[in-house]
Amino acid sequence: MSKPKLIYFDAPVSRGEECRLALHLAGVEFEDVRIARGEWPALKPETPFGCVPVLELPGRPPLGQSNAILVYIGRQHGLHPEDDFEAARHEAVMGHVEDLRAHVSPTLRISDEDEKKKVRAALAESYLPTWAAYAERQIGEQGPFFAGDKLQVVDLKLNRIVHWFAAGIIDHIPTTVFSAFPKLNRVYGAVCNHAGVKAWQAR
Repeated sequence: MSKPKLIYFDAPVSRGEECRLALHLAGVEFEDVRIARGEWPALKPETPFGCVPVLELPGRPPLGQSNAILVYIGRQHGLHPEDDFEAARHEAVMGHVEDLRAHVSPTLRISDEDEKKKVRAALAESYLPTWAAYAERQIGEQGPFFAGDKLQVVDLKLNRIVHWFAAGIIDHIPTTVFSAFPKLNRVYGAVCNHAGVKAWQAR
């Protein structure tokens, strides 16, 4: 292997897209391995934790878990704070995003449409606004990004999770569920409008 390899599903979404964007913005040439859903059962036991994304680096064991991958890329390429406490604060917010995914992801497996609608309506009523209020409190007053005028990996994480809802990907939850949170939406928009992000999405 002569260059890094990122393995994720063949879709521009979620944890895999966060890591692709981080590598692209860092200027790292990498192999973008996109697996089909049908390939996953055979591949799953070979991954570090039974999940993707996985980052493979020359001479290193495979690295799993999206937050670990993002922090590694961020530290190596100036997309994560150098100050230990500030870095930990960013990582706490990244963990907060994963908490949200852990709450919403089980609803993806609900087959009964009425039950799914009921469960997601409850999330939209209470959990999601509460989650966003906690996130809002962590975002700096000076933008446009989480901690000022520089995009960092935490911004990619926040952008992708807000996009999940703002783009209507999760049905039965209003696309406006986070509209009352201006700093969260500021970060989302700033990442969407970032030239490097646009360049990746135009590929």
